Amino acid sequence: MIESVPPFVPVLIAAAIAAVAPRKVGHAVGFLATAGVAVGALLVPDGTLIAGQLFGFETVLYQVDDFSRLMGLIFGLIGAAAVLYSYSSEADGKQTAAALGYVGTSLGAVFAGDWLTLVFFWELMAVTSTLLVWYYGGRAVRTGFRYALAHGIGGTIVLGAVVWQYVEVGSFLFSEATGIVGPVAPVLMAVGIGVNVGFIGLHTWLPDTYPSPHIAASVFLCVYTTKTGVYAMFRAFPEGHLWIAYMGGAMAVFGASMALLQEDMRRLLSYHIISQVGYMVAGVGITTELATAGAFGHVFNHILYKALLFMSIGVVIYRTGIEDITEVGGLWKVMPLTFISYLFGAAAISGVPGFNGFVSKGIVIAEAHHMHNINVVPESIPFVGTDLLWWLLIIGGIGTFMSFIKLGYYVFFHGPASIDPDDAKLGQAGPMLAVGSLCLAFGLLPNVLFELLPYTEVVTAEYTTYTVPHVAEGIALGVAGFVGFFSLKNVLSRLTWIPDVDRVLNPAVFYGGRALVVAVTETWAAVDRVAVAVASGALRVGSDPQHYAYATAKRLPGIEAEARPNGGRPGTIDLQVSMGTSVFLIVMTLLGALAVLLL
Repeated sequence: MIESVPPFVPVLIAAAIAAVAPRKVGHAVGFLATAGVAVGALLVPDGTLIAGQLFGFETVLYQVDDFSRLMGLIFGLIGAAAVLYSYSSEADGKQTAAALGYVGTSLGAVFAGDWLTLVFFWELMAVTSTLLVWYYGGRAVRTGFRYALAHGIGGTIVLGAVVWQYVEVGSFLFSEATGIVGPVAPVLMAVGIGVNVGFIGLHTWLPDTYPSPHIAASVFLCVYTTKTGVYAMFRAFPEGHLWIAYMGGAMAVFGASMALLQEDMRRLLSYHIISQVGYMVAGVGITTELATAGAFGHVFNHILYKALLFMSIGVVIYRTGIEDITEVGGLWKVMPLTFISYLFGAAAISGVPGFNGFVSKGIVIAEAHHMHNINVVPESIPFVGTDLLWWLLIIGGIGTFMSFIKLGYYVFFHGPASIDPDDAKLGQAGPMLAVGSLCLAFGLLPNVLFELLPYTEVVTAEYTTYTVPHVAEGIALGVAGFVGFFSLKNVLSRLTWIPDVDRVLNPAVFYGGRALVVAVTETWAAVDRVAVAVASGALRVGSDPQHYAYATAKRLPGIEAEARPNGGRPGTIDLQVSMGTSVFLIVMTLLGALAVLLL
């Protein structure tokens, strides 16, 4: 029975119920639906498939394999935790309904068995997440508009790639081709998905949007869009690609670097989504099965610790009303549960040995170091030999340690507590501590995580988590992060003015878009005025053609006109017209007739 119901169905039903039911009932139904998805992902048999038709094309609405199972498990699990957190954070039923719609459409995308179904849910995911942002009002309306615009453009590019794929293959089914094929579709798909995963230059929507809505909305937002993008990137490029791997490495460095310059708590966390997704993209880009397993392990782990960090910082904002790290401090004594939750999340994202981030990040970094052994990179690259990607990921790792030392230092330690807020509510602390415990459990018991990953046999056979070199590398990154932050703390505090490209891009899009709209509307208005004038003139001429023909003829060159009796009928016109004027009159008559038809 369970395999006959796609997981998006109960979640979307729960969304509809949450929108109209009492708040407590709606959240309870949402929790049960998302938790049920997580359980179902573990129980449903491999190879489960529901085929059908969409828009007249052969499609697979629901397909279960190791990749979709993992995504369904973690999407359902963190969705349940986020619903509980939302309820205790005073999110109303309609906001949680939008969030559940977002979860449901994301599940539809990752369980799709063809490109048409995936892009259908991809676009719905953009709509539901935009509604989730907009619902909060205030500045979230403007950031939500920019978010919608970015994902509308990205989705259009993805759709173009899907159409091109159909032209090349003759089918939308994943099973009919190994990823995206042809000369054009792969480029379009990489760019379109690049919007969702936050490729450098296509990333500005992410740190712009995620700090603006309700704190509970940010927990949902930090999970689904970018991770669905990583999943789609793998489906598009299952054999990897060198430049995708390098983009991932660049994202790791860029995101961590920009995070170090932020003073808004959620904006800092948002930039680190870009950095951490960079490790996943790098893993997808490397051609080995072990690297792919590491990428999906990092998807799973990142969802846990990033949601935990947004929940922890969300409690700080909820209790203090402050979003700037420079305006709080010393909160570890008055908010111990929140501090412990933050500490677990920070340790996990930084890759501290014993936490889950160390496990999956270690796989990707190790495979990047071995790229030259698998003929993925050229024999030499200027300045860095064959280890460019490895160095990028290592630098990103140091930046991650520095960023979360900075965030924790300013929020929980810097100076005495000038305020005395309450700690997390029980309904907030419960999901936070549960997710934090999973971060620790999957770090201490990595084989449990490996059993959930694709290519389980490859991972268990080829990778050992706790070796002296791996642990030493993790410790070295941590030491470098501590030394780096405290030696550069004062410098970093003076560099917060450094802008991202959104400082130029957002005004350019706003004013450029307004200019385009004005140009189009004014041009249409001018055409409309001309058409109305021509049509009006044609109607006047038609009502008294002899009068207007004579009056016009008197004013035009090349015409001799005389009113005289003709055949015994006074008042008729005898015209002698030159060839040029004849053409002019014919054209004007045709334009008048066309205007009448258009109007």
